[in-house]
Amino acid sequence: MNVIVANTQKDILSNLDVDIIKSIYGEYEANEIVEMFKNFFYNRMILDVSAIKNFKDIQSFQIIANGLDAEKIVFFLPEGSEVCTSSFLSKLVSLGIYNFTTNIDGVKYLLNTPNTYKDVSNYHQVSDVVSVNNGGQVSLHGPRIIGIKNVTEQAGATTLVYMLKKELKAQLGDSVIAIELDKNDFQYFNEKNMFSISSDQFRDAINRYSGASAILVDLNKSNVEFNCDEVLYLIEPTIIKLNKLMKRDRSVFSKLGGKKIVLSKSLLTNKDVMDFEYEAKTKVFYNLPPLDERKRNNVLGDFLARIGLLEISSDNGVTGGKIFGLFRR
Repeated sequence: MNVIVANTQKDILSNLDVDIIKSIYGEYEANEIVEMFKNFFYNRMILDVSAIKNFKDIQSFQIIANGLDAEKIVFFLPEGSEVCTSSFLSKLVSLGIYNFTTNIDGVKYLLNTPNTYKDVSNYHQVSDVVSVNNGGQVSLHGPRIIGIKNVTEQAGATTLVYMLKKELKAQLGDSVIAIELDKNDFQYFNEKNMFSISSDQFRDAINRYSGASAILVDLNKSNVEFNCDEVLYLIEPTIIKLNKLMKRDRSVFSKLGGKKIVLSKSLLTNKDVMDFEYEAKTKVFYNLPPLDERKRNNVLGDFLARIGLLEISSDNGVTGGKIFGLFRR
């Protein structure tokens, strides 16, 4: 079942022939929309962006993308408005927002066939990096900061940061920085531009490496996710790891609602992932198979493109599609 949030384009959406379980009309702060729907079960949301107060401000979209599952939302853009410019669309793609359209036929199409990064990569200008500082102001300059955190024990965050850093280095050069917080495991990789610091040094490190193209962060058990533009939560979906997780905290998946969950070292099939999503009542952002840390893995290029750190092209080794048949869009 679907929900509609609409304002000035309400009449256009009234012609949409789909099952609707909830409709709200008016103008709302982005945080209000997140609060209304973060614990509400629905298949897809049709969001008339004119219903978002300050919808011309990219920060409003970032609040929604961080608080809800952007893959489940079709963003209905007012045709000819400022949000339809190439620059603004590029920023949407940087936030992981791929399902946007300016007409009702596009809404109908995206409800049945959601876009992947490959479908919207032509809009993406990689130089458009969107980050929010502590004052809540949006900057289009500086590195993209991606945090990675284990949810199940030893889900592989440290090694994944290392492999992602090496893949980005191969594509972008030495401007990529990796940081681990409150541990000292990076020393064993013997890779430059990988630093081990304490959580209270994190903000200083972000400022110090402001010229980097990207900063990858192994968050460990720190609580500084708010300093990251995006956080990926790793779950190793084996029986023993999942049962240990549920014994430790039965509400863990409720707490992870709307966050980007990555299945790590996963041998699950597409059907297995669907079953996992149904039982956990949460969406899987990416199903990442076991990887050999000693060599380059093509799936990492696709993964980084999915995050928005790399652009898909035919000549840089980054490819779209379902790598190994495991990547559920």
